[in-house]
This record gives sequence, structure tokens and C-alpha cells, in this order.
Amino acid sequence: MPETHAANSNALTPEQSARYWDDGFLFPLDILTKAEAAALRAEFEQIEARWQTADLPLPLNTYKRVNAHLVMPMAARVALDARLLDAVEGVLGPDIMVWSAEFFVKEPHTVQTVGMHQDLTYWGMGETPDQVTAWLALSPATVESGCMDFVQGSHKNPILPHNDTYSETNLLSRGQEIAVEVAEDDKTHIELAPGQMSLHHGLTIHGSGPNRSDDRRIGMAIRYISPNAKQLVADRDYAMLARGQDRQGNFVHVQPPSALFSPESLTLYEQVRRDLGKALAAGAKATVPLYD
Repeated sequence: MPETHAANSNALTPEQSARYWDDGFLFPLDILTKAEAAALRAEFEQIEARWQTADLPLPLNTYKRVNAHLVMPMAARVALDARLLDAVEGVLGPDIMVWSAEFFVKEPHTVQTVGMHQDLTYWGMGETPDQVTAWLALSPATVESGCMDFVQGSHKNPILPHNDTYSETNLLSRGQEIAVEVAEDDKTHIELAPGQMSLHHGLTIHGSGPNRSDDRRIGMAIRYISPNAKQLVADRDYAMLARGQDRQGNFVHVQPPSALFSPESLTLYEQVRRDLGKALAAGAKATVPLYD
């Protein structure tokens, strides 16, 4: 059940909410302490070490990168943390659902990037305003480590044409990139310290460069929606009620997993994977790696 809460310092001010809707993003927001961020990173890396060679139905990287909240209790715990939800409420209002949670990891001195893209291109929800992505840093996100870059005001565009590159160095499932050139001067570097968070709109053009630092760049992206959002491509969609009520019934409700990679959570994961593969793969000319 979603928690009850009282207003606290993580709630957005009217000025912050207005800036989000004007720019298409907002940062930095102080959410966790450095100690809490370090503890979450340690927990995440312990999961990696323990489960990397485990006999799971799919590679561990797939579970980390797609719907981690369905199989990893820590991912659900962070996504449902009242401090994150207080900030998200300033964008979506009092009724909030978790649509997905993902871990983006760039190893030190590697060439992996995220192409400049718009998230809503591949969600199957059209151009709905009833969504926001919270990106929480578990390690330093700097220009050197490959922090995100946002294009200010770009959320005021419709969904733009994208190309699927299927590049081995692009962390996105299809290597997707918008089919227009983005000048360096148009990019805002979203530098975050561990425990800080950014918010961005699903139409905001964004991407990130390679990690040239000596440390891993670890971030957690949580996709929140309001119950007013609706899946338009796949036959069914799933969400975890985090706060308030769902009066629309557009999503099948799921619960946080009881244990890491439990049989029940793996069965649910596979069901969601099958149902939502249609939305992620819409328009693709080849298989989508994270769903094939």
C-alpha cells in the first residue's frame, strides 16, 4: 500500500515546478545523504557480485537495465522512498505510479555513451505529459564520468524522428538517437553528486558521453507516471502504485518483490517483458536486444 506522508523539505517549491515545466528538467535536488548513497551503491555492487554468475533466466544486465523494481527489492525501495516521491509530486501531483526503474552503469575509462534521444519515443504512451524521470546518482556524475546532457526547452517539441543505430557502445536498447544534430552549445551538463537527483520530461532531448574517470558512473533512473497516462501500443501495461490513488485503471498493478530474483518476481518479469516488448520494439527494423 502507498504510504501516507507529511510535507517536507523535498517538496518542490512553486518556482522549481515552474522551472521544470519551462526547461524540461530540474537539477540538482538533494535527496539522500552521502552516506545513504554510498550504502546503496555498496548494496547494488554486492548484488552484482553475488548474482553475476547465477543461473538466472536472463543475463543480470537485463534485470539491472529493464524493470529492476520487479525483481530487486532495493530498486523498489528506492523508487518508493517518500523523499523522491515528494519531489515527483511537484510535477505529477498526488497520484504517482512507478512505471520502471533502471540502473545505468558506465565502467571507468570506457567508451559507452547514451545517444541524444527522447524517452517517450519508445514508451508507447504517445506525447503524454503525465510522466517524469528521476535520475539518482549513486556515484559522481560529472562531465568526465559521462553525466547526462539535456537540451533546454526541447520538451516543447513533439516526438522527433529517431534512428536506430544498434551501436555496441550505446547503452540504449536500440542505440536510438534523434535524427538531428545537437550542437554542444545547446547541451546543459547535469552534474550530480552521490545522493543528488535530477528530474526530466520524457520529450526532453538528452544523452551522455563516455566515462573517462577512474570510477564507475552509477545512476538509477526511475520512470514515474500519473494514472492518467495510458499505454497506446502494447495490449497491457504495468505499474506500481507509489502514492495516492489510481482512479483510471489503465495499468495492471504490481507489488514490490519480496526477495531478490524470487520465482514469483521472475515470472512477473517475464510476463511484463513479453507484453511490453511490443511497445519498445515498435517501428524497429531488427530485434531489440534487451527484449529478444
